Amino acid sequence: MKTGRSFWIYWIKNQNRFVMDNHLNRHTYGFIQSRLVPFYLHLGSACAFFNLTIYAVYHPSDLLDDREAFQIFIFFVSVTVAAVNAQWFGQMTSEIMADMHLVEQSCGLGQDIGLSHLSSRLWLYRLLSSLCNLCCIGCNFYSLCYMAENLTTL
Repeated sequence: MKTGRSFWIYWIKNQNRFVMDNHLNRHTYGFIQSRLVPFYLHLGSACAFFNLTIYAVYHPSDLLDDREAFQIFIFFVSVTVAAVNAQWFGQMTSEIMADMHLVEQSCGLGQDIGLSHLSSRLWLYRLLSSLCNLCCIGCNFYSLCYMAENLTTL
């Protein structure tokens, strides 16, 4: 469930970036993204939490072997990283985009006055958010491989 959401978000995000970058000014694009990013990231946190919960319910802790315990650890890492991404990196990214929106609006569209500091901070938080997303995709890939190996026992 979460892996599909992760790939979907990357695909939509890249398509949106291509379409919006070519047809919208940065002012409008940043405003739209500042509204969409938190929704996507909180959805990812919820999916990761549900994956962990469902797996933990069907695998009692006293019956876990080492691989199943590692699987729960992987789900826990995914939940933690997704929550940090949604609560901190996503929030900071949205706030910086909103600040850039206000600066551009007050100075006129297309001017880069006073935006270099905000742009560098935005780049940093987007990078950290992307690393969190890649970590979640890696955790989900491992989980899918584990499930594929154990299809006969499911």
